[in-house]
Amino acid sequence: MLALPAAPAAAPRRQILVGTALACAAGVALIGSMIATWVTFRNQALNSGAKWLPKGVAVPEVASNVMLIAFLPACVFAQWAVYSAKRNDNKHVGLALGLTALIGVMVINAQAYIYKQMAVPAKGGAYNSMFYAITAVFLVLMIIGVIFSVVTAIRYLGGRSADREVVSAHALYWYFLAAAFAVVWFVVYVTK
Repeated sequence: MLALPAAPAAAPRRQILVGTALACAAGVALIGSMIATWVTFRNQALNSGAKWLPKGVAVPEVASNVMLIAFLPACVFAQWAVYSAKRNDNKHVGLALGLTALIGVMVINAQAYIYKQMAVPAKGGAYNSMFYAITAVFLVLMIIGVIFSVVTAIRYLGGRSADREVVSAHALYWYFLAAAFAVVWFVVYVTK
């Protein structure tokens, strides 16, 4: 008796990766619209002859520059996790995810330092409101990134090492964070 050949394996569905890509697209739209609003308010203030940056406010540029530079190793570590996951190297996946989360915590700490040093009241004009709106939204995105790193580590190292998609989705989210912060850094911290 002849047996029929086995059915082909089902194609991967990639739900986590697609969901992360959609979330990143929504984040791009959110950050982009907030930056456009910032630029509109700034141009209106400058065209009317008013000062955009309130008197006595100085942005700590070293902390903001360190935040920008920190995204380079964060993206390298996120990609390192993908590389190690493809090679079933759990130790390096855990190390890379831990370092990515640590850099995320460092960026959150640097943003808190900037808030403390600037000491700008949230209520006090368009600059104040927009500064806190944009940076707080990005701060929430960073917190989500750190949580994503922890969840990815727990999921992958907890026994689902065959599911490498979550590690790739994690890297995609950190690439999005790096690109979004580069725009926020240039518009909010550099050109003010």
